Amino acid sequence: MLVDGLRGIDHHSTPTRLRRWQSALHPGSVPPVTGRSILLFVAAALAEIGGAYLVWIGLKDGRGWIAVALGVAALGLYGVIASFQPDANFGRVLAAYGGVFVVGSLIWGMSFDGFRPDRFDLAGAAICLAGVAVIMYAPRT
Repeated sequence: MLVDGLRGIDHHSTPTRLRRWQSALHPGSVPPVTGRSILLFVAAALAEIGGAYLVWIGLKDGRGWIAVALGVAALGLYGVIASFQPDANFGRVLAAYGGVFVVGSLIWGMSFDGFRPDRFDLAGAAICLAGVAVIMYAPRT
């Protein structure tokens, strides 16, 4: 492990510092780690919400055990996708994913189930996304 003798900084923990420099050099751009993280959240939401929906329609709408089995497989895939998040803190990733899940569920309901969110649903979703941004992407020292 390389350690900076003057500041005692572990050079293996520089991604946060690198992201800050990238943001400073390219204002308005999304750092690659953040972009990857967002894509992983979207993929995880599709797997989890899609899997839960398949289980739901398999059991509640009588679509059969094949739909349930596919849903269970998709739910397992969600866990695999979530593990690829660049942040190593399980609690942080899952807490932030909760906000993505809320928004994704509303979008899924609108797209596949005829759900129409009201202003309180939309306000709650916006608050959840703000929470995701603070939990996952706030600069940490």
